[in-house]
Amino acid sequence: MKLNIKNETSRLRAVILGTAESCGPIPKVEDCYDPKSVEHVLAGTYPKESDMILEMEEVAKVLKKYDVTVYRPDVLRDCNQIFSRDIAFVIEDKIIRANILPDRDKEIEAIRYVWNKIDKLKRIILPEECHVEGGDVMPWNDYIFIGTYTGEDYPDIITARTNKAAVDAIKALFPNKTVKSFELRKSNTNAKENALHLDCCFQPIGKDKAIIHKNGFLVESEYQWLVDFFGKENVFEITKDEMYDMFSNVFSISEDVIISEKNFTRLNNWLREQGFTVEEVPYAEISKQEGLLRCTTMPLIRD
Repeated sequence: MKLNIKNETSRLRAVILGTAESCGPIPKVEDCYDPKSVEHVLAGTYPKESDMILEMEEVAKVLKKYDVTVYRPDVLRDCNQIFSRDIAFVIEDKIIRANILPDRDKEIEAIRYVWNKIDKLKRIILPEECHVEGGDVMPWNDYIFIGTYTGEDYPDIITARTNKAAVDAIKALFPNKTVKSFELRKSNTNAKENALHLDCCFQPIGKDKAIIHKNGFLVESEYQWLVDFFGKENVFEITKDEMYDMFSNVFSISEDVIISEKNFTRLNNWLREQGFTVEEVPYAEISKQEGLLRCTTMPLIRD
């Protein structure tokens, strides 16, 4: 398999879509990886496996409608394999294995059959000290945007997933790219003050547009850099509540076609005004785990 990912929006040809099958029992509070999951465990509203399977099948249908080759992970018993973006990501013709939370290491084994199709020289495993997840990494043509957190309390913040060592390693891997990192706002306890990954508060769409949430960025000048880069008139600003609902976590099939959650009325209307085709799906149950459409998809090949 020859990989090719240069940006977030070129025509998609092949993707790994996670699975909600056999995702295990409702976790205990102390075993949750993010504050939004904790909220739903405590409220008794944690999503049911059957509902999440139905939601993911709706996405699979849309992908197949556009003739995208869809790979699914092998199902591991009682293992949450919904968020395929966390376990690896592709830049240009290389697949980079994410160094994720140790408890989730076995998830990579479930996509081993895809990994083995790729040229060995193009399979990258970063050094152990590099912590990175795919939700923080966005190739954008000559740039690679990376969400990070470099506070001294990094080891204590379970929602801090990508560190400086990983940013430096990606810079070294792609010397021809401009790697731009952004400090994200993190909270172990307040989901509305927590950008778990860069795609929880920002995502480029189309050729020159973006969805963004200002408060997701710790450093205002870094947020401003993005607004200036895309142009204020091309940026859809989302509120704190909309970030919480994961408005920025849509998924592009092409520069013209975007999969979005059906309840994102304000965003979906704006997208259509901008000329996009919006494929609406139900994904509100998945979102209770602080992840949405981009999180559950790992693109392998785009034009």
